[in-house]
Formats: sequence, structure tokens, C-alpha cells
Amino acid sequence: MIRPAVCGRCGTVCVRCFHLERDTGPALVCLRCALREPPLIRRSMRVALVVGTVLTAINQGGAIVSGAWTAALAWKIPLTYVVPFAVAMWGALTSARRGPR
Repeated sequence: MIRPAVCGRCGTVCVRCFHLERDTGPALVCLRCALREPPLIRRSMRVALVVGTVLTAINQGGAIVSGAWTAALAWKIPLTYVVPFAVAMWGALTSARRGPR
């Protein structure tokens, strides 16, 4: 009989399981726990900081330097950081979904 996979962090049955490397060894976790994994969040935030800053300088640099702040910048600049964060998290989770190598 096949037993369902159980999250190593919260103990719930995993509908979508992710294989994560931890200090204590590999762990199988659910999506909710994977999204809250500190190493994934830190790495994604570093990517978002670097890529978001470069993209903001390229796309909004002229407006920032000239002081021409518009209401659109209030949502464009934060979104420029959110997108690389989401892409980095997605990439980390899809590689974790495939399992250990």
C-alpha cells in the first residue's frame, strides 16, 4: 500500500511536495512550508534587490534623477522588485519539485 507523503515541517499530507536541503539533511515539505523556508526567501530577496535595482535604474532612472516623481512610480518601482522575487522563488520551487539530484 502506498503511503501519502507527509510534510517534514508541519506534518500535513503533501499534495505538492518539495525536496529541500536543510542543515539536518534533505526534507520533504508542502508548498505552504516551502514558501516560508528562510533560505529560499533570503536568496530570492537578494536576487530581487540586485535585479530590481538594475531594472529600476534602467527603466525609471531618468524620472528619479530629474525629480519628476509621478503617481505611477509609486507602483512601478515596488513592482520592479516584486517580479524578480517571484521569479526567483518560482525557480527555486520548481527545481525543488523535481527532487534531489
